[in-house]
Amino acid sequence: MVYVTKSMTESELIEGCLAHDRLAQRELYERYCKAMYTAAYRITNDFDSANDVLQDAFIKVFRALPKFRRESTLGAWIKTIVVRTALSHIKRQLKFEPLEHNLREEAINWGHQLDVEYLERAIQALPEGYRAVFVLIEIEGYPHKEVAEMLGVSVGTSKSQLFHAKKRLRESLEHYNS
Repeated sequence: MVYVTKSMTESELIEGCLAHDRLAQRELYERYCKAMYTAAYRITNDFDSANDVLQDAFIKVFRALPKFRRESTLGAWIKTIVVRTALSHIKRQLKFEPLEHNLREEAINWGHQLDVEYLERAIQALPEGYRAVFVLIEIEGYPHKEVAEMLGVSVGTSKSQLFHAKKRLRESLEHYNS
């Protein structure tokens, strides 16, 4: 059976979900599931874990929707729930390297013909802590302070992890450009 729904506005979608309208709930899920799966996968680095995170996160979304204050877009609010769910899923696996002082941020030379699949594999090959911080800051756009709070580490540790993640990526990309 194929469900055909008109494309609802964000407000209509929220109101429909709050009224327990199954079509609105389905549309909300369909509208956001791909982007949220991608975020979950980038953090967990595992297809099955990303699926588990997605399922858990959408259960949280539907349960918490009455508390959504509409201070951000629905998608941004859902992404926060997905990211936090993914982080809590992998938290026991995260290992952070000791903080280095005097870290200098260096831009990564991505090269002219960087293959997206190669870059994705290089990011996924990063150690858990490096990858989590890199994805949250460089891909998802969170600031260091928020990442530090989400991961339960200091801002300095967040910066250190990003520095080392970029250093590892630079090394991986040197082999690619050779």
